[in-house]
Amino acid sequence: MGDATNLSQKPKGKAQESLIVENVLARIRSSYKSMGPTSKVVADFILADPNAVIAMSVTELSEATGASQGSVVNFCQNLGMPGFQHLKLSLAQAVVQPVQYIHEDLNRDDDTETVCRKVFHGGIQALRDSLSVLDPKALGAAVSALRAAKRIEIYGIGSSAPIAEDAHYRMLRIGLEAKAVTDSHIQAISASRTSPEVAVLTISHTGATRETVVATQLAKEAGATTIVLTNYARTPIQAFADITLFTMARETLFRTEAMTSRIAQLCVIDALIAALALADYERSTTTLRETFDVLSLKRF
Repeated sequence: MGDATNLSQKPKGKAQESLIVENVLARIRSSYKSMGPTSKVVADFILADPNAVIAMSVTELSEATGASQGSVVNFCQNLGMPGFQHLKLSLAQAVVQPVQYIHEDLNRDDDTETVCRKVFHGGIQALRDSLSVLDPKALGAAVSALRAAKRIEIYGIGSSAPIAEDAHYRMLRIGLEAKAVTDSHIQAISASRTSPEVAVLTISHTGATRETVVATQLAKEAGATTIVLTNYARTPIQAFADITLFTMARETLFRTEAMTSRIAQLCVIDALIAALALADYERSTTTLRETFDVLSLKRF
């Protein structure tokens, strides 16, 4: 099974490093809500004692958790790793690296200074974690899809709506034909009237908000290319996503839909816009100058 591979057959150097998932413990915590019951048992065991798992075989972990060996391998694959050996490598890296910022929950007795420290460190950690799970190939595919589209629609509801509006503004600044749709009824109508010439960017932290899932489904059924920016793997919206961009931001009791999720989303949007601008440098820089001149009329 997963541990049967002889060490001499494993890829060396950069090839082996490429199989290691950074911040694997944070990725497990972030994906936990969307896991099935068996995967949650495996996740609980790993999170409780990652050092013990490093020394285990896939058979031993299977016996310790009551999950089949196939379920353990599927668990690894859902986290972006080919197999159990790669999970062990990722865990080994995670436990030896010093944690720069510990994501601490807020307590009712925290003073203002402590609140500021925890909130800022949470935001910093969300950016670090999101960088580790953002797939450059997926971002490149999103750039290609958006550049090829004659029209871009951006969907977001609730706390994701301001992110959709920001993406809309940023795309206009570099000359793309885009519109943000943040009303659920208008989303449904607009999505149903898209076509293969349209690209849709849906922003949904949970990936399970009914309104945006339905809008993304309608757009895909109409032939549009669908791009989803979300935080969790194996969520309903991914069934209708051609391209998925992931963030990794943890929510806590007092910080549900907090700035940690939005700051991660904004940074991914920033990277997307920068990549789009660089892909069509001359047009983008010209449009930026023109729109800057237009906006200068708004300033004293």
